[in-house]
Amino acid sequence: MLRASGKAWQDSLRKLSLRRPLVLSGVAQPHEEEEGCRAPELPARTLTCPAPQEGLASSTGSTARSPPGRLSEPTAEKHRGTPSSPPRLPSQGLPQRGSGRGRGLSGDSPNVDHGPEASRTPLKFSSPGGNAKTTQERLERAFKRQGDPFLPLRKTQLPVSSKADGEPGALQLEDVEDDESVREGVILCPAPPVPRLPTVSKPIDLLVAKDLKTVLFGSSVCCFSEEWKLQSFSFSDAAPLRYGIVQVKGGPCGVLAAVQGCVLQKLLFEGDSRGDCARQLQPSNAHRTHCLALAIADILWRAGGHERAVVALLSGTQQFIPTGKYKADGVLETLTLHTVTCYEELTAFLQQSVHQFEAGPFGCILLTLSAILSRSTELIRQDFDVPTNHLIGAHSYCTQELVNLLLTGRAVSNVFNDVVELDAGDGSVTLLKGIAARSDVGFLSLFEHYDVCQVGCFLKTPRFPVWVVCSESHFSVLFSLQPELLRDWRTERLFDLYYYDGLANQQEQIRLTIDTTQTVPENRDSDLDLIPPLELCIRTKWKGASVNWNGSDPIL
Repeated sequence: MLRASGKAWQDSLRKLSLRRPLVLSGVAQPHEEEEGCRAPELPARTLTCPAPQEGLASSTGSTARSPPGRLSEPTAEKHRGTPSSPPRLPSQGLPQRGSGRGRGLSGDSPNVDHGPEASRTPLKFSSPGGNAKTTQERLERAFKRQGDPFLPLRKTQLPVSSKADGEPGALQLEDVEDDESVREGVILCPAPPVPRLPTVSKPIDLLVAKDLKTVLFGSSVCCFSEEWKLQSFSFSDAAPLRYGIVQVKGGPCGVLAAVQGCVLQKLLFEGDSRGDCARQLQPSNAHRTHCLALAIADILWRAGGHERAVVALLSGTQQFIPTGKYKADGVLETLTLHTVTCYEELTAFLQQSVHQFEAGPFGCILLTLSAILSRSTELIRQDFDVPTNHLIGAHSYCTQELVNLLLTGRAVSNVFNDVVELDAGDGSVTLLKGIAARSDVGFLSLFEHYDVCQVGCFLKTPRFPVWVVCSESHFSVLFSLQPELLRDWRTERLFDLYYYDGLANQQEQIRLTIDTTQTVPENRDSDLDLIPPLELCIRTKWKGASVNWNGSDPIL
């Protein structure tokens, strides 16, 4: 009777094992614990390697790290497949930890995907009392028999042994983070970042100072006038004119007007300024200073051919001892020259040092010297029609070459487009250099009204509706709040222009309404004295347009 019941108990266990597929687990329990039957513990260290057709999914897809002496050293070279190599397991052979649990198993056991191959060859387990050395040898032989090439890289989690790491015979399988940049055994390292060249600073020397003065004045014994020394790029305190740069005395108006035009470009039409131009005419102190730094950066970067810029700053100490035919003026002798070859570095550098240009002293001089050094004195002489020309003329006025340098990056002598060949009559040809490309800020001249020069479309129709105006030996600024003025001819029928003159002690905004649908007849010479010169400048671009001053006193 006892023998029959024992046989029945063994049959029930055998049927149970056939119904329930075995899984990898540190401890396996039967589903029906209420019957009082408990399956023997199956430690992970006793796991034998499956048959050759059942290789571990991770053994060919990634290399698992094991404690020293537990597994044979994994091969580094790529394995070659053989005709007898079995097919690979599905990529989902061992799911991630934390997935659904199998029925009748302990909660510590990870679920196993029983694919078709797993159903053909069940996993084999050794008894709890198996020899650890024999198990290790079987594992080593199984790994050596694996001949499949590496599977595509993927992240796979392997079951963790229930044995402690330090216990003899424990097989430790860890998660391996596969690098997506590894393909075919080659590690693709990311390209190293391009190093930014640092700002190179050096003190000015006597030779550079003499060369600068020769290009500026025509002689190294000349000096900057007091009008230039007093001038920086400080803004107006008048509420309607917070965007305007104030001129102290006559002389450097060409530099101030060019910088004012570039500041308006940044203030009205670029970056966060686009959209509400009228509101941008009331900038905060910080915002207008920021736009000044960006405007200076554009001027210097353009003069340097979009490759470099040189920023001349005061050092507070004398850098050289004047000797020979050189007259000291207290400015050039104290300069440090900072060379920058990256536009982003230039803007960052100027944001930190813009106070020298805005608050001074000598802000206007520093900008002029920086533009010359960025272009280089050699190239500036090549820009001149006559190599002996200079940038500051009689009465300390700015020449056309200096204004062109700040607006276009080249110190050419003319305002027409491109180059004009002038036949001297004796077979020789003289080249007259003009503007090479469309400028950001434009230029209008009263001299064109008198047929002394012709302003080309590169300056007359700039990228932004801002113009430097040359009238009566003085430079000022005209601008519009409508960026489409230069893109849509329909907006040119009736539009507003704003006029700013930093020298006129202006306190109110001057708004001019231009109507091109009403043609104004050309006046006789006797009537020219009654027409404001500014209107004549405007009509060099918009022929015969009527100008309404909207209550402001016309500037005669």
